[in-house]
Amino acid sequence: MPYTLVTANRNYSSWSLRPWVLMKALAIPFSDRMEPFAAAENYVAFREFSPTGQVPVLIDGDRTVWDSLGITLYLADRHAEVWPRQEAARAWAQSAVAEMHGGFATLRNDCPMNVGVRVEPHLPSPALNRNIARLTELWEEGLSRFGGPFLAGPAFTAVDAFYAPVAFRVRTYGLNIGQTALGWVGHMLALPAMREWESAALAETWREESHEAELGAAGRIVADHRAA
Repeated sequence: MPYTLVTANRNYSSWSLRPWVLMKALAIPFSDRMEPFAAAENYVAFREFSPTGQVPVLIDGDRTVWDSLGITLYLADRHAEVWPRQEAARAWAQSAVAEMHGGFATLRNDCPMNVGVRVEPHLPSPALNRNIARLTELWEEGLSRFGGPFLAGPAFTAVDAFYAPVAFRVRTYGLNIGQTALGWVGHMLALPAMREWESAALAETWREESHEAELGAAGRIVADHRAA
């Protein structure tokens, strides 16, 4: 029986994107189950299938695995291609994944993910500038050390999946990350799995009030490519 991956809205759910694009890009079979954000508070409804009341959730038979990092670690025990094979690249990728999972709070808050929209952002705060500088430094290090075109070498791995939502954010807000890092963003946005996610995002007609409010607070919306 294949895995079932429970995710939420393609436009908003950066945490859902991580395991979804990981499994798609690595051709790990799964059943794709979507549970949209229907209200500002989805906890009660999502508790029916998720112990935290949040997505993503991976269901493997009678076993439920939650949190994007927990899912990634679970899959890595069963699919060797989740992490880079080369030891130094693997150590770097695991550290970078942990940093993304626990860090970059200002980037998340000031630049919420919305795939189908383009925004002229407010002047960045010093904290956001630090996040962007660190992001640029990290991506340039991985691409330089391991040769690209992916962050930890020639193959797509979990570290690319964890930064995939940031690729959408870079485009949405026009973040200045330099040409080397921007090359990775372009490579990611051209991936068939990322294009599939984007296509679904553009087709969505759901609008969730709190996510839209976060987007409006981030800056001036200059284009909206989502379905009406």
